[in-house]
Amino acid sequence: MSHPFCLSRRHLLAGSALAGLALATGLPALAAPPPVKSGSVAPAFTLASAGGGKISLADFKGKTVVLEWTNHECPFVKKHYSSGNMQKLQKEAAGAGVVWLTIISSAPGEQGAVSAEEANRLTASRSATPAQVLFDPDGKVGRAYGARATPHMYVIAPDGKLAYLGAIDDKPGTDVAEVQGARNYVREALAELSSGKPVSAPQTRAYGCAIKYAS
Repeated sequence: MSHPFCLSRRHLLAGSALAGLALATGLPALAAPPPVKSGSVAPAFTLASAGGGKISLADFKGKTVVLEWTNHECPFVKKHYSSGNMQKLQKEAAGAGVVWLTIISSAPGEQGAVSAEEANRLTASRSATPAQVLFDPDGKVGRAYGARATPHMYVIAPDGKLAYLGAIDDKPGTDVAEVQGARNYVREALAELSSGKPVSAPQTRAYGCAIKYAS
């Protein structure tokens, strides 16, 4: 099945000349490597929250933080929420004292853009439990992190450095059945950080729908 809102593997590997063919064949979407890398300091930010007020990354200094770029209309995001996979991961993270920040970088009027009220309704309807849902309408934070797809995942260690960035797992498709048995890179990174071990897969290539940034 084709996913017209998504980046294609061939577009990223062979350039725009093959993008149309890749989309037509429904190949999974893979994001280009981000400008930041594992081990670099996570870019600082302050964003408006769906809960009201402003939230800064600095508010969570000394804590492990997960950043989840999202677009509720993206079929790749829907896969992880309709299966309960994302919610389960959020609850596990919260139980371990990890701060989970969901970020929306869709520009106003673009796919995935929502109001604070709509974001809160989505969170409640899906039984999601992020610590905060944050808005990045001008895309400055997303671009600073090199977020290209939804979901694009980042794990920030207590020292403020990126411990993991990339895909949520190793199954770049939209079939809910793929969730079972997938290697969940985020869960793995959090467990390794918690036990003091090096993250075994510190950087992977994200897959999903292209983020609808402001021009």
